[in-house]
Amino acid sequence: MKSLSKNIIKILKKKKIKISFAESCTGGLLSSTITSTVGSSKIFNLGLVTYSNQSKIKILKIPTKTIKKYGAVSKQVCLAMVKNVYKIGKTRMSVSITGIAGPDGGTKKKPVGLVFVGIKKDRKIIIKKYLFKNKGRFYIQKSAVTKSLKLILSTFK
Repeated sequence: MKSLSKNIIKILKKKKIKISFAESCTGGLLSSTITSTVGSSKIFNLGLVTYSNQSKIKILKIPTKTIKKYGAVSKQVCLAMVKNVYKIGKTRMSVSITGIAGPDGGTKKKPVGLVFVGIKKDRKIIIKKYLFKNKGRFYIQKSAVTKSLKLILSTFK
């Protein structure tokens, strides 16, 4: 993860792009991964951990009806999170993560390990759905962060 962070910081610095994050199931691990890397202050603007539905509604301005209709772990909520943190952070790039890290909270339709990652760079938006093996909470969180970092890099290829 460290080398991914270094690459991201190098690219974003070169392109003069700042980034902001809205995290749920990763609890700030993405923000922590970036900010523990030298040079992050040049590119990192803000990281919000909107863990509860209430914080998604109050801070990220996700409509209550969107959460009720699709659930907090959904493509629709991930999309709203990435769009709204983009506006809040006033950055050219934003990332959102929502998912079920476990060990509880999963259902047949939405099992533990289901994670959505959203990236918005200028006008382009990508939402990816992942299903990580249920090898424990930290494994799922770390996997989600690694996928997010790789997805950020892929937008520059």
